[in-house]
Amino acid sequence: MALTTVTGGRRGYLPYLIPAAVLFAAVIAVPVVMNVGISFTRWQGVGSPDWAGLDQYQKLFSDTTFWVSFGNNLALIVAMAILPTLLGLLVSVALYDVVAKRFGQRPASVLRASFYLPQVLPAVVAGVVWGWILHPEYGAANAVLRALGLESFTQNWLGDENTALLSVMGVLVWIQLGYPLVIFLAGLQRVDPELYEAAELDGASWWQRLWRITVPQIRPEIFVVLLTCTIAALKSFDKIFVLTRGGPGGATNVPAYFSFQNFFEKSNVGYGAAIATVLMVIIGGLAFLFLRAQSRGER
Repeated sequence: MALTTVTGGRRGYLPYLIPAAVLFAAVIAVPVVMNVGISFTRWQGVGSPDWAGLDQYQKLFSDTTFWVSFGNNLALIVAMAILPTLLGLLVSVALYDVVAKRFGQRPASVLRASFYLPQVLPAVVAGVVWGWILHPEYGAANAVLRALGLESFTQNWLGDENTALLSVMGVLVWIQLGYPLVIFLAGLQRVDPELYEAAELDGASWWQRLWRITVPQIRPEIFVVLLTCTIAALKSFDKIFVLTRGGPGGATNVPAYFSFQNFFEKSNVGYGAAIATVLMVIIGGLAFLFLRAQSRGER
């Protein structure tokens, strides 16, 4: 009787899963399958696609433009995942352990909100504003340098191949910093204060408490931040589109924007689908490795 009741209860939940299953199929599963199928064809977006087999993938893996864009994407991972994680860890610990204790919770909350503000701004708005700031003629960055007598340091920040990618990376660090900061501050709330007190009584310095207590205790949050930020970096499109459109000379092009170019600008839909499929496989593989490493760390 009890087993029948449990089985009947489980069946009772199934109808409530149908809307989510339909939404998942319509928004994720079907488009993914269609994209993979299109990647095996030659198609301009109109008419009937022609079967091409693995030709698009063979072309992709020998395409220097793709590999350059992938290298640029690795730089964006540094700007959106690695640097924000390191800086977010240091700033969150400083807010939690120094600012909040010496100046109170209100200043710490104001600073936390200030750091998180770029995350609230739409990416297009942030990109347009930074485009104005970095403009070579009337931008605020060059204006400040001229006012300080450092006119020799003025640059065409987004228009020069030597500075474009570094400029985009700087903007992305500014945008992304607030996310790990908030996640780490939430994680710090569950760390037992007695651990810090005992370490301080034993003569541990601030850096020793950080690396010996804080980092191991919030390791799950660190894994989450690294995973989500890495995926966001690999999918980066909107910031590149607004700031540089992949230029100058492909210096800031990334696979997501390269796929967009082939889809909509060059009408090479099959090739764009192949790029998107490879990017999807890379993201799925990284997610699997991160989750596996996290489960091992927890064990």
